[in-house]
Amino acid sequence: MTVTYTESIVVGALQGVSELFPISSLGHSILLPAWLGGQWARDLDMSAEGSPYLALLVAMHVATALALVIFFRRDWVRILGGLWDVARTRRIRTPEARLGVLLIVGTIPVGLAGLLLEKTIRHHLGSPIPTSIFLALNGIVLFAAERLRSRRRPRADVPAPAGAGADLSAADTMVLPVTDPDRASDVRLSRLTVTDAVLVGSAQIAALCPGISRSGATIAAGLFKGLRHEDAARLAFLLATPVILAAGVLKTPELFTPENHDILGPALAGSVVAGVLSYLSVKFLTAYFETKTLTPFALYSLVAGLGSLAYFTLHG
Repeated sequence: MTVTYTESIVVGALQGVSELFPISSLGHSILLPAWLGGQWARDLDMSAEGSPYLALLVAMHVATALALVIFFRRDWVRILGGLWDVARTRRIRTPEARLGVLLIVGTIPVGLAGLLLEKTIRHHLGSPIPTSIFLALNGIVLFAAERLRSRRRPRADVPAPAGAGADLSAADTMVLPVTDPDRASDVRLSRLTVTDAVLVGSAQIAALCPGISRSGATIAAGLFKGLRHEDAARLAFLLATPVILAAGVLKTPELFTPENHDILGPALAGSVVAGVLSYLSVKFLTAYFETKTLTPFALYSLVAGLGSLAYFTLHG
């Protein structure tokens, strides 16, 4: 079983867009080959014995994570600097340090769930009909998040909650530079409680189900907690980066086994496409969510999910 350059480039383009858009890259990676049928369905069958498709997708995910690191490089420099200060002083003294700690605790639940549940979930649910159902549910979740968000006042620049980090008193009163909206967003995110960070990060567990979007679930959870759209999206992208990179470290070596030697070239080509489109996607989405909502993605997910469910039920 092999994967052609055309198949890999098309899947890479799909991955680059759908991983960060709240419409589920894994769901689309299952549904597209099933819709196309023929050789595509045979080559890109994740559930087939010995299939290299999952390893191929993981390589493309790593390209997406690298695109996120490059796009948010200034944020990561500040966050990693803050975490180094925490390790050195054993104190949380800056908003960036606190945000780094929140990202760590927010990542732990999905990391554990992925190790324990990923193979089981994808083995039982990684086929077109369950994926179609989850994609429709993804749309419903996004609609619900927007509906609830419209009834609540967005989380403002409020002080950090009691017990959430007394060492941040200076950060709570800092004057945010008007010319640096990215850092202002990071400071607002640093005022989440540890519980909020765990709950929002845990939303990524839902994305283990093909059809549920990682970014969509995380943004929706952020909106449920009262975050602005742009802050919820930023948090989703920051939380996704270490998770995707960690998955790549665990899975990418599978590409270099003797039986997968023939797909290394296609995998590289698809990964380059995925990385470039991921960078363009996050650039678009960070601007989009400053003024727009999840509603178009909710509508798309619902229609695509129900349409796919009807098709694969009738033609199954």
